[in-house]
Amino acid sequence: MKTQASQIRLQFNSDMKPEIIITLKSRDGLESLNDLKTATDKGKLLDCEIKAHREHRSLDANARLWKTLTDMAAVLHTTKDELYLIMLKRYGQFTYVIVKTEAVEMFTTMYRLTEEVGKTKSGEGTQLLCYFGSSDYNTLQMSQLLDGVMQEAHEIGVETPTKSEIELMKSQWR
Repeated sequence: MKTQASQIRLQFNSDMKPEIIITLKSRDGLESLNDLKTATDKGKLLDCEIKAHREHRSLDANARLWKTLTDMAAVLHTTKDELYLIMLKRYGQFTYVIVKTEAVEMFTTMYRLTEEVGKTKSGEGTQLLCYFGSSDYNTLQMSQLLDGVMQEAHEIGVETPTKSEIELMKSQWR
């Protein structure tokens, strides 16, 4: 069951176990709750995830990003995927992490792009610069990436949407 809630309240039962009470935005999916209740009555556990709601970016903005990268790649004689990685380095979101040296190869599969910064003083760890892929970006982060790509596209003569068209795409994310 996936739904939206407008309120959440924490309380404790007589065994001092935490309970949460959630006020749903609508009655949609209530029949699913009966199935879940039946499962717990039979001793089964439920997998639960509660997180703040976030509007997803419009597909138009994402499509526009990739079209612009494709047009730029033709001018620059590269591929859109290589150019995407360059733009992530320039305008993308990243984090630094230290991992055990033997785990570097496995860890790098978790991020869109990683760069080795260096070894720790002890030599037992490696510091990595890890870039997140744009599919993990929130509205502000995607906006920054899109603005950077559009500016660079304009500078090399690639046709880009007008500022008002870009602002319209951004407003659809919110």
